[in-house]
Order: sequence, then C-alpha cells, then structure tokens
Amino acid sequence: MLSSKYSNVLTMLLVVFIVAIVGIIGYFGYDLLNSKAVNSNAQSTLDEFDKAIKRETVSKDNNEEDNKEVTNPLDELNQYAEEQEQKQPEKVYMEGYEVKGRIQIPKTGIDYPVLETVTKKSLEIAVGIAYGPGLNEVGNTIIYGHNYRRNGVFFSDNKKLANGDKVLITDQMGQTITYTIYNIYQTTPSDASFFTRDTEGRREISLQTCTDDSKGRIIIWAAEQQ
Repeated sequence: MLSSKYSNVLTMLLVVFIVAIVGIIGYFGYDLLNSKAVNSNAQSTLDEFDKAIKRETVSKDNNEEDNKEVTNPLDELNQYAEEQEQKQPEKVYMEGYEVKGRIQIPKTGIDYPVLETVTKKSLEIAVGIAYGPGLNEVGNTIIYGHNYRRNGVFFSDNKKLANGDKVLITDQMGQTITYTIYNIYQTTPSDASFFTRDTEGRREISLQTCTDDSKGRIIIWAAEQQ
C-alpha cells in the first residue's frame, strides 16, 4: 500500500516536471520564433529602404546631367523648383509607419528601421523617433526602442554598450552619419530632462530603453563623429 502511494507521488512529480519542461521550451521557443519574425520583417523593410535610396540617387544624377546645359532664366527658375521638389525623398512605409531611416550598432549587431513616431504598435516592429529635429539633423533626436531582455531584439542589449562605441544612422537621403557614445546612465521613467539638452550646434542622438526590470530607463548619448 505504501509502495503504491509512493509510486503515485513519483508519477505525479514526473508529470509536473515534464509539463514544466515543455512549458519552458515552448516559452523560449516562441520567443525565438518571434524574434526571427521581427528581424525578418525589419530586413525586408530595410531592403526596400535601400532600393528607394538607390532610385533617388540615380534620379538625382540623371537630373543633374540633364540640367547642365540650362541657360535661360525661366528654365533656371523651373530647374530650381524641380530641385526643391526632388529634395523630398521617396517614402517607404512599415505597417503604416513612415521609415525615417536606419540604425546600426556594430557592437550589439542590431540593424533596424527607425520609424516616424513612437506608439505601442510601432515599438513592436521597430524603433521610433520620440522627440527631436529628425535623423542626422542638428540638435538632439531621441530614438526609443524596447528591451525584451531575452531575445536581443531592438535595444535589449543596450546595457552592453560603453563610451566610445559607435552608432550609425542613415537618413532618407542616403546620408550615413557615425555617432560616438559618450554618456550612459540610468534614470526614472518620468525623466525627460535630456530631451531638450543643448548640443552646441552638433548633431546628436539619445537612445532610450527600459532597464531589465522595467523600473528605470537606460539613456545613451552619442555625438557625431568629427
């Protein structure tokens, strides 16, 4: 009788153990599959973004070649109007959000589109601009990304960055600027004091993400490499 009860207890413990293992495997398996889906979607968008930049470059080169012979004042005026219109880049969208650029951080291996705004949905598919003049513009542009801790997507590995590390930003015109990290700190979720900091005429970016416990924020400042 005692042996039978002992056997039943062992069987129940074994079942619980198996269920726990299956749950853990399923949990991390889903996490892995989800990160692959996110990265695949991001890469498809970046491929489209690169193609748009190449088309823009070819179009600009062709127009410059065509306009070399312009001498008539009226033609020059029309040419100027066309050039101003051509300064508007070809737009690429990711699930309804305009892609303003691309962010690459060599140390952590990330490469994602930078979307026009920060919303619950936009932060589930890429990183977004939270505040500032815009990518590669003079001033401080805030880029926000989630920290998913386990799967390494978006800004999950920002905690591994250090002063001197590089961040590459490519804008819609195809211009890539390298920024060097010079300040890293943690603050509260309500702290927005760094949003309007004075960059003294430099192009700078601030990367913002959650700490692993989501109770604080990791802030990274980076300035254009001179």
